[in-house]
Amino acid sequence: MSTSTPTPAAAPAPAPDEIVVYPARLVRTMDPARPVAEAVAVRGDRVVAVGTLDELRAYGPVTVDDRYADAVLLPGFVEAHSHAMSGSSWDKVYVGRFERTSPDGRVWPGCEDVAAVVDRLRAAEAELDDPDAPLLAWGLDPIYFPGEELAARELDRVSTTRPVHVQHASGHIVAVNSTMLRLAGVDRGTDVEGVVKDAAGDPTGELQEFAAMGLVMAHVGAGNPMVTTPAALRAFAQDAVNHGATTLTDLGSVEVAGPAGPATYLETVDETFPARLSVFHFGSAGALSGPPREAAARIAAARELSTDRLQLGHVKLMLDGSIQGFTARLMEPGYLGGRPNGIWAMAPHEFEEALTAFHVAGLLVHVHCNGDQATQLFVETLERVLTAHPRPDHRHTVTHSQMTTPAQYRRMAALGMCANIFANHVWAWGDQHMDVTVGPDRAARMNAARTALDTGVPISLHCDTPVTPLAPLETVQHAVTRQTPSGRVMGEHERITVGEALHAVTLGGAYMLKLDHEVGSIEPGKYADLAVLADDPMAVEPDRIGRIAVLGTVVGGRHHASTVHATVTASSAPAPALAGAR
Repeated sequence: MSTSTPTPAAAPAPAPDEIVVYPARLVRTMDPARPVAEAVAVRGDRVVAVGTLDELRAYGPVTVDDRYADAVLLPGFVEAHSHAMSGSSWDKVYVGRFERTSPDGRVWPGCEDVAAVVDRLRAAEAELDDPDAPLLAWGLDPIYFPGEELAARELDRVSTTRPVHVQHASGHIVAVNSTMLRLAGVDRGTDVEGVVKDAAGDPTGELQEFAAMGLVMAHVGAGNPMVTTPAALRAFAQDAVNHGATTLTDLGSVEVAGPAGPATYLETVDETFPARLSVFHFGSAGALSGPPREAAARIAAARELSTDRLQLGHVKLMLDGSIQGFTARLMEPGYLGGRPNGIWAMAPHEFEEALTAFHVAGLLVHVHCNGDQATQLFVETLERVLTAHPRPDHRHTVTHSQMTTPAQYRRMAALGMCANIFANHVWAWGDQHMDVTVGPDRAARMNAARTALDTGVPISLHCDTPVTPLAPLETVQHAVTRQTPSGRVMGEHERITVGEALHAVTLGGAYMLKLDHEVGSIEPGKYADLAVLADDPMAVEPDRIGRIAVLGTVVGGRHHASTVHATVTASSAPAPALAGAR
């Protein structure tokens, strides 16, 4: 199922001393000193100036390049929570509920029920030549199939001889068949939190969170999502080009502090790579090859290997699971229907030890907190750490920040914390959050961007690809409209303006990566990183922002073309209904 279409070659960079001026229909800079302009002047990999053509000619002999004369230029979008594994996801079978487009432009239809999932898996299984190779799939979202199940019993209809491994869309749960359970030695005697069992005490084939999912990982072969490959990185970057993103994160690599170190990143992310990449090592319990203090030293040493395109020396920790998977940690009153609370990904004492070690080493730490109980633990722990080890401008970030309360945001502001908000959830699972997980009252304050800004917490908005599509314009739309697929508005009071949302996916993301001095706006001296759009997000109806065609990007003065050729722009025709989290 690989999508190995060659990535379009980047255009040659202009001569280092040549000043090239790119006129556009509009340049929206995100720089309050000159918010709009008609052209950008670039020398080498940096912006020289923005302004009118006459103003830019004053810088000396210039070459005028009209390739973007009919386009709108914005700063390249900054995706501060994404995963390089999304590039290799397309080597597996996609079984998500909604249509998705792979980096090479192929459209994959969604599966509308469990029967469709099983049919797609059967068809893929029939194409495998090696009888022992595992069948790997991703994107499953059972919350859309109430009353239906997909675990070992259903997956045994696909194969009773080869292992089958299906990852949920959230990445926090997998479903496997009986063959996989047998190969991994998972049975009624397996005493690991997250191994779901039936009334008789037998495993159902559903494995929740990393301790349980790890029991079968040795049997997925080359499909281990935690292994980074050059091909995955290149596909990941092409997806970014297709959607206007010029700065990405790999938020949860296990390689930087591992035996091989960041070799794959260093070899792949060169000056022709069509994005900048900030790599966060996964520093949670079970992912470190030694005590946190030793890992912190290795990650700090790797930081010295950073380049203009590759930033090392950051850490991602994880406290809980997913809300729609019922594994996130919630404060009272918990989940609807009296479901049990979620699963701690790290014990609180392990979290404090790790956070202390990474903070003292001067590293930037982003912490996965979906539930408000997880945010509370992070806030309380960081307050103790900062009291013992003061450090200015740390920018430690609550990532996802979905259930964060107003009181927690006030404490976050006082502690100098940031919030990277998962706005796509409003669309992807908004109806389910209102009706199934937490109810309409708490759903109305989920992903509370308005509250965060009003309390003084710096924010960004993210997609967490492959959980939801890498598409910053769609993320902007969801934060502005807060509309669910059923047409409801999930918390009108938490809407933000288009300008605020664009700031969040440019300078906001750059700030929490400590890159706002280099990227996030079109300003003299910053990198010439641009998103090339067919229309202006500020000039279309908010519910059509996500349909604006992205023509490509510019990264450090190099031009990169999209592999997705849209035929409709947001202002020229009615927008088709959005699909999934898109």
